[in-house]
Amino acid sequence: MSAALSHDVEHRLQQMGFSLPPPFVFPKNNRTGCTRAGNILYLSGHGLDLPQLPGVRQTGKFGVDITIEEGYATARAVALTMLATVKAHCGSLDRVQRVLRLFGMVNCTPDFLQPPQVIDGASDLLFELFGPEYGCHARSAVGHVSLPRGIAVEINGEFELKG
Repeated sequence: MSAALSHDVEHRLQQMGFSLPPPFVFPKNNRTGCTRAGNILYLSGHGLDLPQLPGVRQTGKFGVDITIEEGYATARAVALTMLATVKAHCGSLDRVQRVLRLFGMVNCTPDFLQPPQVIDGASDLLFELFGPEYGCHARSAVGHVSLPRGIAVEINGEFELKG
């Protein structure tokens, strides 16, 4: 990571105008927000468990009652929740070496063809935060006719951690 980014990722996040929410809390103790194998941190599917924020939709369906702009903002908010989980597990976002992959799921009608534009909210945030060398990642963005609890967006992913 470049010297400009390696010293304090959270400071960079604040400069971008964002702060971390509380980490996502899973409803049962038979699963966790992430697991680690070697230097890879595997994040469970994250949705939003936050009070309503401007432009962000916790629940709803694309193609019916959610716009692309609201979806983009929602995916960005989900990415912030994912980063909160990473920080809770690692103690610092500076432990992230790079973003490896995101898998984004969008609650939508069968004819909604724009899941990638929705998940761009998460991808763009991580790309800007970690830079092109460490924030550019593999990704899938798919539509589903339903998601748990009617959430609008769910994203999971993998992050490589420093030694």
